[in-house]
Amino acid sequence: MPEYGYFLSCEQYGPAELIEQARMAEQAGFQALWISDHYHPWNDAQGQSPFVWSVIGALSEAVSLPIETAVTCPTVRMHPAVVAQAAATSAVMTDNRFRLGVGSGEALNEHILGDHWPPAHVRLDMLEEAIQVMRRLFTGEEVNHHGPHYTVENARLYTVPDEPIPIDISGFGPAATQLASRVGDGYITIQPDETMVEQYRKGGGGGKLVSGGTKVCYGTDKDEAVRTVHRLWANEQLPGELGQVLPSPKHFEQAQQLVTEDMVRENRVCGDDVDEHVAELKQFADAGFDRVYVNQIGPDLRGFFDFYRTKVLPQLQQAV
Repeated sequence: MPEYGYFLSCEQYGPAELIEQARMAEQAGFQALWISDHYHPWNDAQGQSPFVWSVIGALSEAVSLPIETAVTCPTVRMHPAVVAQAAATSAVMTDNRFRLGVGSGEALNEHILGDHWPPAHVRLDMLEEAIQVMRRLFTGEEVNHHGPHYTVENARLYTVPDEPIPIDISGFGPAATQLASRVGDGYITIQPDETMVEQYRKGGGGGKLVSGGTKVCYGTDKDEAVRTVHRLWANEQLPGELGQVLPSPKHFEQAQQLVTEDMVRENRVCGDDVDEHVAELKQFADAGFDRVYVNQIGPDLRGFFDFYRTKVLPQLQQAV
């Protein structure tokens, strides 16, 4: 049976709200936390984008749950040596309850310093080299590295955890999934796709952690919930690689005009039907996931956590 966690959205909520949601999640019986790492929200309606490492520091004091970034891009906006220091400190502050989720990133967040946004295969090469650099730094030894993408000279992390920091790799296609199975300590994806899980496990992932996540909009008025999702998260219904290559919230706002409320209604759980919420998360269990995270889009956070505490999580825990 998977563990069920809560997904904190830095795109939609400020730091204090995220901390309060984490507390409510722990009280409701969720077993772990994901937290997104963004420089920009996807659109202006979402409206937030706090620095994830500051929020993780506060979370380490507020809750006792495991915490993972979902996901950090350690390749363009931040050098992997800097990400390694942030991750090592987070692991120390959480008493080794921290996992570093990484991915190849989106132009939305990563091009802000004017760097060229590389094609996908180059971004995956950069990610692999970044992981190598970070793992060497996590040992606490001095690192000198001169690779095709990164240079590190006389770098040493003095504040490091007692245990190695697990690095989970996000993958939504065969190439990224193959990289995750080859060099990752775990695999992250947001589609309950059994085929991709099998590719990861057969490619070298074996029994390592497979994590997935989804968004829902709990509310007593289903039509209003659909409108809320359409206003805030229509970007999730955009096809192909748009999510990786569009450079600004304004561009996402232009593209998401193609997304209708009917598309949201068909693809996102909205409302307060217990069976629909259970079925949404159970898809991941059936596909072989070890951890499943859920995010509440709508404004009724307390109603959501009460709903999951009393109705959804008990059913999921019985569905062995």
